[in-house]
Amino acid sequence: MAVVDDDDHEQQVKPPQEKKKPESEDDKRRKKIVPGSLMKAVVRPGGGDSRPAEGDQVIYHCTVRTLDGVTVESTRSEFGGKGTPIRHVLGKSKLILGLLEGIPTMLKGEVSMFKMKPEMHYGEEDCPVAVPNNFPKDSELHFEIELIEFSKVKVITADLGVLKKVIEEGQSWETPREPYEVKAWISAKSGDGKVILPRTQDEPYFFTFGKSEVPKGLELGTGTMSRGEKAVIYVKSQYYTESPLMPVVEGVDEVHFEVELVHFVQVRDVLGDGRLIKRRIRDGRGEFPMDCPLQDSLLRVHYKGLLLNEEKTVFYDTRFDNNGQPLEFSSGEGLVPQGFEMCVRLMLPGEIALVTCPPDYAYDKFERPANVPEGACVQWEIELLDFNTAKDWTGFSFREIMEDVEKIKGTGNRLFKEEKFELAKAKYEKVLREFNHVHPQDDEEGKEFSNTRNLLHLNVAACFLKLGEYKKSIEACNKVLDANPVHVKALYRRGMAYMASGDFEEARADFNKMMSIDKSSKASTKAALLKLKKEEQEVERRVRKQFKGLFDKRPGEIAEVGTNDGGDDAIGENLEKDDLDNLDGHEERTHQTTAPPPRSGILSQLRKLFTSVGLNRCTIL
Repeated sequence: MAVVDDDDHEQQVKPPQEKKKPESEDDKRRKKIVPGSLMKAVVRPGGGDSRPAEGDQVIYHCTVRTLDGVTVESTRSEFGGKGTPIRHVLGKSKLILGLLEGIPTMLKGEVSMFKMKPEMHYGEEDCPVAVPNNFPKDSELHFEIELIEFSKVKVITADLGVLKKVIEEGQSWETPREPYEVKAWISAKSGDGKVILPRTQDEPYFFTFGKSEVPKGLELGTGTMSRGEKAVIYVKSQYYTESPLMPVVEGVDEVHFEVELVHFVQVRDVLGDGRLIKRRIRDGRGEFPMDCPLQDSLLRVHYKGLLLNEEKTVFYDTRFDNNGQPLEFSSGEGLVPQGFEMCVRLMLPGEIALVTCPPDYAYDKFERPANVPEGACVQWEIELLDFNTAKDWTGFSFREIMEDVEKIKGTGNRLFKEEKFELAKAKYEKVLREFNHVHPQDDEEGKEFSNTRNLLHLNVAACFLKLGEYKKSIEACNKVLDANPVHVKALYRRGMAYMASGDFEEARADFNKMMSIDKSSKASTKAALLKLKKEEQEVERRVRKQFKGLFDKRPGEIAEVGTNDGGDDAIGENLEKDDLDNLDGHEERTHQTTAPPPRSGILSQLRKLFTSVGLNRCTIL
């Protein structure tokens, strides 16, 4: 192909050059090879056309002799070796330079003699392979290599202590992990081919991940397998640990496990602390997790609830107590216990799961059935029949979108009043994400869109304030103020967040600016400033008390730091009477929530003070 430049001369277009791979350490070592330093003679031809490549595992026997035929060392038992062939991964394992260059030239089954000068074996300067004891590294030697086999392998551990060769691919991509329950046919041989664990005849071996019920290397390898897969897992001694499956056989340096993964049961520690456990009883349809109702959806389930007492008392069963009809609910709206919903979101359609749930994720924070005692751990047997995800706004008119927004915002407001602040925040944030794809067509739509988006940002700020995340609350307010610096409600909400975080000057600036913009907010602003003044005075009083006498002592004297006198509660009661957050025309009164643990020291006490006096109270718009 040619192009014409401005002078009508043809120039050849050069094809784009491929980026060169960075030079590896092995490539640098190969540059040391000089003619005559490595010679090869084929003793027995191999079969096939393919040769080992980088990333392949090569298994070979090696016998080293002097030029006059004296055996120096060998892997073969007839020459004094253990009879166990060597395994290396090209490009991963450390090899002497002669084998690094020579093995990739061989065919499977081939036997070749490599004549190496010292610099091609252990006499190489800075050789990365340790020299065996009493090895004649300065001599020219013969290396007889029999390439038994080579194949692609998966490297499980960085030290090459566990490798896997796939014999037959599995049926899906999901793999077991702790604390899944696994069934597999397993047999084992030592590196020299001796059987040390025959394959069981009656049933596959059953074990639980993470319980050390099989050797560590076998568990690591099985954790990369999918259902139906057959593989050989090569395990070196450091990963060949004691287990109920088999004892450790002395003198065995490595074990080759032949594994067929028959089945595994998905068991999920949902909270990560062993309290909320979901165990799959029957597989569902589709692939996990792509086909699970991870997003907010309308779900239909049958379930049976049991108490974890000796009698396993059934307290509810949709098939009997609901006229045989399944429970239908929308996720993300707090309509079922938190633990119930968390587990259903991880189910596939048609799946049946057994869920064991602690009381704080069951009915202690949810409307409790009359026959469930307070503080009870429960078990649910859940069948997810099907689910429908919420429709997106594709094809919706602006009016239809805003009507849907009002419904979602209404759900968020209900959740806020029920003190489910995380769920409420998720509803508001979902709409804000979708708003990135909404484009009003005229000024009237633009104004409505902007006002609604601002209210949603302020509702998110209110949720963060309730959750004690003051910095995030301030950031949410800033999203409104960046577009409209005189937004009164945003200034008020940000001022409350600044006050709660102890940034009194920032809070005062927001309250004063608010009053200068909107004279009708004067009463609310004065009340906010009065509360701010009380907070400053109280902080000063506490600081003075804590460090009482610290600055009154003469040099060399030590003053004791004061202690808390328990006055927080009384102050909190007094300030709780101040109803300041009334810009929206109403106050959503809810119980206070506990803020996250503050930092230690004086800041810790200040944060504790702010929480106790109710500074994280706010309204929903």
